[in-house]
Amino acid sequence: MKTIHLVALVGLALVALTQCAPTREAAKPEVSYYPTPQAVIDRMLEMARVTSKDVVYDLGCGDGRIVVTAAKKHGARAVGVDIDPTRVKEALARVEAAKVADLVTIRKEDMFETDLRGASVVALYLNDKANLALRPALKKSLAPGSRIVSQTWDMGDWRPDRTVTMTAIDEKDGKRYEYKLFLWTIRKAEGK
Repeated sequence: MKTIHLVALVGLALVALTQCAPTREAAKPEVSYYPTPQAVIDRMLEMARVTSKDVVYDLGCGDGRIVVTAAKKHGARAVGVDIDPTRVKEALARVEAAKVADLVTIRKEDMFETDLRGASVVALYLNDKANLALRPALKKSLAPGSRIVSQTWDMGDWRPDRTVTMTAIDEKDGKRYEYKLFLWTIRKAEGK
């Protein structure tokens, strides 16, 4: 009888631990898709001083418009990362239509697990929680001189090198909105 009680208690304890312990999946903030106006994309890439020598990563790339612009207007190599199969399909179609498949790679991948070491520029339009969740990986993985540019959301107490406010027309509703853009540059031994 004691053995049955002990087994039952151990089983209950294991169930409680697995239900209470935070999982890696639960720690990942959800991100929704909303397209960035072209004028905002142009300004983001301009702020990051993107050139043909750069490799631009867009985390949560949506339909691929940032990576296509980086390749087409700046000659940069670019990697778009999105976990949503619909967005990946849209991004691949945009890359093909723009004829930049030689410069742009689209990955169906979890941005929180993406290897960022190849990036010299990272573009973000996520949300405050996602930016903060990515911040340690950005600081650890990116080489000194790499740039991070974000639309709307900052990185908490990590002060940007530059902040720009601009207006642009939203493609969905045709209205003019104000957009805030942030730029950070990785310094020597940033978080390493």
